[in-house]
Amino acid sequence: MSAPSFSSFPPTFSSFPDLDQPEASTSTASAEATGKRKRDPSKKRTSSHRKNKDGRDKDARKKGRRESMAYDLFEDSLTRRDTTTHTTEDPLLDLQDERPLFYSDRKGDPLNVTYGGLHVYDVPKHFLVDRRRILGLPACTVLHRSRHEVVVAIGHGGKRNMSSLTDPSSRHLLAAPPKRRLVTSSKDKYKYDEVEGVLRVSTERSRRAEDPSYRSINADDAVADSDASGYSSEGDGGESSEYDSDTSPLTHLQTKFKELDEQIKQDPLSVSTWLSLLSHTLSTIPISSKNATKARSEIAISILSRAFAAHPENVKSKQLRLKYIKAGEEIWSSAQLHAEWEKALETRDADLWMEWLDWRIRSATDGIDGAVMESALRTLAMFRSEDSQQGELSQLRVLWRIAITIRESGFVERSMALFQAQAELIFNMPSNMVDMDFDDILDALELFWESEVPRLGEPEAKGWANWEASGRPEAESSSSSVIRPAASTHTDPYIRWTLDELNEDRSRPLPTRSFDLQNESDPYATVLFSDIRPLLVELHTPCARHLFRLIWLSFLGLHCPGITSSSSSEALDDRWASYHYGSSAYLSSIFPSSGATKRINSDSAAGVLVGREKEYTSSFGPVKNWSYGAFGPLDRIATLQWGMWTQEDVQDSNVKVIREVFKQCKLSSDDADWDVLHVTFEAAVDVSGALRVSKSILAAWGDSLPRWAAHARLEQMRHKPSGARKVYQTLLSSPRPAQASHTVLWWDWAEMEWIAGDANTALSIIRRSACSEGSGGIAILRTKRVLDEVVANTPDSRWTEREAWVKLRALLELLTSTPDAALAYLDTQLRTEKNGSLRHERLTVIALMLIYTHSNVLKQPTPPALLRERTHKAIKDYPNNTIILGFFLEGERGQGVWGRVRTMLGGGTEGDSVRKNKDVARRVADVWVARWERSRWEAEQERTRSGLSAAVEDERTRGSAALWRIYLEFEIRCGELKRAKRLLSRAVGACPLVKDLYLLAFGALRSVFTKRELQDWAEVMVERGLRLRRGLDEVLDGLDEEDSEAKMEGDEEDEIEYNARELRRLRPY
Repeated sequence: MSAPSFSSFPPTFSSFPDLDQPEASTSTASAEATGKRKRDPSKKRTSSHRKNKDGRDKDARKKGRRESMAYDLFEDSLTRRDTTTHTTEDPLLDLQDERPLFYSDRKGDPLNVTYGGLHVYDVPKHFLVDRRRILGLPACTVLHRSRHEVVVAIGHGGKRNMSSLTDPSSRHLLAAPPKRRLVTSSKDKYKYDEVEGVLRVSTERSRRAEDPSYRSINADDAVADSDASGYSSEGDGGESSEYDSDTSPLTHLQTKFKELDEQIKQDPLSVSTWLSLLSHTLSTIPISSKNATKARSEIAISILSRAFAAHPENVKSKQLRLKYIKAGEEIWSSAQLHAEWEKALETRDADLWMEWLDWRIRSATDGIDGAVMESALRTLAMFRSEDSQQGELSQLRVLWRIAITIRESGFVERSMALFQAQAELIFNMPSNMVDMDFDDILDALELFWESEVPRLGEPEAKGWANWEASGRPEAESSSSSVIRPAASTHTDPYIRWTLDELNEDRSRPLPTRSFDLQNESDPYATVLFSDIRPLLVELHTPCARHLFRLIWLSFLGLHCPGITSSSSSEALDDRWASYHYGSSAYLSSIFPSSGATKRINSDSAAGVLVGREKEYTSSFGPVKNWSYGAFGPLDRIATLQWGMWTQEDVQDSNVKVIREVFKQCKLSSDDADWDVLHVTFEAAVDVSGALRVSKSILAAWGDSLPRWAAHARLEQMRHKPSGARKVYQTLLSSPRPAQASHTVLWWDWAEMEWIAGDANTALSIIRRSACSEGSGGIAILRTKRVLDEVVANTPDSRWTEREAWVKLRALLELLTSTPDAALAYLDTQLRTEKNGSLRHERLTVIALMLIYTHSNVLKQPTPPALLRERTHKAIKDYPNNTIILGFFLEGERGQGVWGRVRTMLGGGTEGDSVRKNKDVARRVADVWVARWERSRWEAEQERTRSGLSAAVEDERTRGSAALWRIYLEFEIRCGELKRAKRLLSRAVGACPLVKDLYLLAFGALRSVFTKRELQDWAEVMVERGLRLRRGLDEVLDGLDEEDSEAKMEGDEEDEIEYNARELRRLRPY
């Protein structure tokens, strides 16, 4: 039979067999394999028509089995083809024996000719790579998919099945840590010898016996050499057995445990070693695993008990004691926990007392006027006995903590009254009362308070001293006006009640007066002096008074980065002080908008998929955290206008009250730093308004260089460099006087010209600052020598001036040499400062800003790895600094390697995660980074969820209401309302006195709560002493009758639906 011709194909095909070639015999193995598959038709018919005793045909029962064997038959045919290929001289002749010589082509498909037929098991649609073998496993192990799972089998026929990938045993095996660690041999480190720093690889192939790198593993050789190897190992000692083997019996973690145990034996007083041992041990239990909290607590108690028993001095360690008690909170009884806290408080450490107060607040269930207030007064009494600056700072921490607790419970006016009264004591105390006893001063302040005249923070407030000098006048009835916010018009009564509560809490922060008729129904709106008197403190040091102003600004919604670290050496107060992250403006900036969550990542052009360009948001996000002073108020990241306060930071702040605080709370007449903060705030609201405020300040202080420097910065922010240049030229035209502010002005001027792209003008300004004339290489060398001498001779007490000279010297090196030279100079200055100090952090940020501006803003040729490597090192030293985080993201922008960012989000290497703990700001920044690349938000949701789950359980950030609020908002925006409902129960258990968390059940989660559940939530709020401006029963009184009528109608409809279902069920099919 000759092959048919097809008009749709070319006349020649490489896949057609040559019919004129003589037929060749196949191999014996192929013939036997083919013979086994042939059966007698009569026998097949007889066997296929056997019947059971009941007369039913067995074919019906074997139908499913035959279908399941179809794929195996196809695999056998592929195996025969492979075997035939290796055993026959001509594979085409063997194919001619197995396949008919007739081809049927109805559609003109060339694959029909290639595979030789149209049968579904003859024409494979896909070829499996390597015949279902698994890379890294023996060749006898294959993988195939069954009906519900993936099966690993041994042998080609799949006779012995292994555990499936979805079995618990397989999951446990995959989750298990590695048992053995591969290490390099000390003898054969490389296959080829290193010659002058180069591994010379030979391309010539030699025999195995002649190849020195080849190691024979034949059985005979192994037996023959076993005795010799044993003698040699005994003769060489343990050195070769431990280091010359390719595998180590101990894992990396076990090796680390062994090293730490040896260090503890040598120095049992080393607290850092005990903390490292604890961290490495806890790393074996993921915090997101089941019952992880209890297991980790038991392990921590065991290790810390061992530390206390190792040496009596370890009991006095604050860090060990805090970790011991925090672990015991999860498993100890209430009595034992109280006893352990009392033992810890005997050390009189401020951080321990603050942690004890925080624990009392988190475990309170009877409101703020019970055990919480008693604990706060006890803590204040202990700190008042310390007559020092640290004692005053500790008292401020207690006042701040209790004020936040009062506001979170709903008593907003009372918390604001506490700050107003304290401000009157600090800034407006009459001069004749300075030397009086503190109780007598409070008696006099009570008279002023009961007069109900305007107080600090309110418009037209003149202060306590002015009231005393004016003869103690009484307040007028029209001096205070209360404006109620517009009521919500939502149809749901629960949501309407929630919105009204939130609006009144945020729009009416100031306490009212007794003559305000609108507040007769709300007794908590008017605050008595007796409610806040026990919490007032006496502050005398300038540091404590300035910190009080910053705390008040932060309380009003204007976050001041770094003030928690300035009030506490351990910086643990951010758990309760970072409440601004839970505001609506911050939540909107942290999470992407609803329209930006879903995005098409690819497009098609002419039938070809084309990936879209990656889009990123700004690398400098809304989360701002660094040590206070590491970044100036008016400092900006080049042309991004990103700084300490921007327009997004003042959206949820009380602008009117903040302006009054800036005007009325000055420590002295010449308070330049406070005025700079004032114009920075006004610039965040409106730059034009900030210029007007700055001009009014300069009208009174025309000779203040810091105020003029701030004014020039405002001109730059308004994109008016000519105005700033005029200020610099006027102030620096005269010979340089010995003032630090002149040096800052020289740097600001040079930086402005450099960023504008005028490098020559910047060089000229640097030479003028060093009083160096001329141009060329000699003038530059003279300028460098002068700047080096000035930097060396400037004492540490004038650090601001010295830092400006360092920046001028680094910029000169950058403009006249290379970026590497500038960084090398900054490294020499960094080595003179202590790692982790404020000065070291400032210089680290300065170095990154210098390279970023040179490469990314001015687009000068710079190796991208220069900024990337610099940020990798900086973020290890300061992981919670969000400025460095922004530079890190800029270095990773467009690289396409999300793994570095993911590693950064996960905490870096093991040693870094042990040494550095994430604070609240870093946890929030991790959530924001998930939306940095616009198309990755959906892909990073699970990672974000696991990160937030770990954050609310980690002892460093546990009990933070802001993190719970962000976690709940994340689930709400993802549409997981039922999961958010479960989280809400945990959140109110961890933060029982936070009113906003309870209101989520009546607002965003209203659809997953029943009316009965909402009624129970309202009763819990009342039992825990939370302030409700209007009871829920009052809102629902008018709805009872409507609900009863609707219920009757609903019962009738339910009966009709039930009857209809029954009729459908009983229909005779």
